[in-house]
Amino acid sequence: MASALTTNMDTPRDAEFGDYYELLKPRVMSLVIFTAFVGLIVAPVGVHPFVGLASILCVAIGAGASAALNMWWDADIDHIMARTQKRPIPSGRVTEGEALSVGVGLSIMSVAMLGLFANWLSAGILAFTIFFYAVIYTMWLKRLTPQNIVIGGAAGAFPPIIGWAIATGSISVESVLMFLIIFMWTPPHFWALAIFRNEDYVNADVPMMPVAAGTASTRRQIWWYTVLLTPIAIAPAFTSIGGAFYLVVSVALSIMFLKSAWVVSRRDDAAAAADKHQAEVKLFKVSLIYLFALFTTILIQSALKTAGYAWVLV
Repeated sequence: MASALTTNMDTPRDAEFGDYYELLKPRVMSLVIFTAFVGLIVAPVGVHPFVGLASILCVAIGAGASAALNMWWDADIDHIMARTQKRPIPSGRVTEGEALSVGVGLSIMSVAMLGLFANWLSAGILAFTIFFYAVIYTMWLKRLTPQNIVIGGAAGAFPPIIGWAIATGSISVESVLMFLIIFMWTPPHFWALAIFRNEDYVNADVPMMPVAAGTASTRRQIWWYTVLLTPIAIAPAFTSIGGAFYLVVSVALSIMFLKSAWVVSRRDDAAAAADKHQAEVKLFKVSLIYLFALFTTILIQSALKTAGYAWVLV
């Protein structure tokens, strides 16, 4: 990691609240909050609204803490990559030391407060998630192996397990399935981005799959990961959190995702360059819609059951 970076700003200024907020990667945090919330709400044990709200806030803070640690460690390559040059550290709005302090401080606070608000199992999983993302993925895997996002994607898959553990104090088949959905979804989602941002990773010497294995191989792997994801995404229909409504919607969403992944898998670099990676950009967007819609469907299925619509249980 670089210890000193050339700032892109003409005039240094003190960091503002918005700069620190940006350190927490709020767009990524929104996915963490939502999937943790779903895990909490669909769990078979209810929690007091105040405990639930406070616990989800702790999860959000923990996610932000790991993002700040990620930006601290990756400051050198963020300065090189066009996609990340405007982040708080490479743009000179926040120093590396400030980012490290924010990350460590929020990590300790989020884990301790979640343990006090909910239980220490959920707090322990949150602590492991922060460690996994900041240390295992960011500091070790990201610059070591093209399997970085495959293994490291587990960090983003833990929130529904944490949400379930907040409510029940345990881990179940249902929460593991929600984890596996996100885990298997991450490679095709991220590799679609990596293909059309390939030059960034080449310049930064980061062995993302398109850099290490080539874009043709990456496109094939996107397809096969999406195929493997499909039965996992449908599986919750046959558990306590599923039902006929979830089954129908998950099949429809999976067909949509498979179609976009198939289009990308059949392309070559010449076709992608000719249309400025439109299919890859579309797949990236479709993958976001897919995951949010899938977890929203789990919520709706739960609400239908709670409302007493017996037909959705079949």
